[in-house]
Amino acid sequence: MIHAVADTHAVIWYLFDQPRLSARASSIFSEAVETGDQIAVSSITFVEIVYLVEKGRIPATTLERLDNELQEPDAVLVEVFVDLQISKTMAAVSRDAVPDMPDRIIAATALHLGVPLISRDHRIQLSAVETVW
Repeated sequence: MIHAVADTHAVIWYLFDQPRLSARASSIFSEAVETGDQIAVSSITFVEIVYLVEKGRIPATTLERLDNELQEPDAVLVEVFVDLQISKTMAAVSRDAVPDMPDRIIAATALHLGVPLISRDHRIQLSAVETVW
């Protein structure tokens, strides 16, 4: 079962065990591990990771590390593809409130799945999307 959706930075900080991941966000990941649930990662996150690597903002090994995590038999992370239903759900995430397209896609993914979004993004936190941070 999907426990939550994680935004791109939450995924990166989780993978690298970064202290920038809040205690509450970290506990959501831990709860998923303990219950055998999963944390969804939008396929747009992979694109964002490539972009952030190219800009030199995150380690070059990030995409490989995420891929390795997804391949684990008991992986807590699971990829969720951007599909027609998620695209339609984007209408519920105001472009004025959340102007960045990847953020809107990730927020729409959480809305579509009916689970909270692990995100520190203040714009998303102020939107109609349930967030945890």
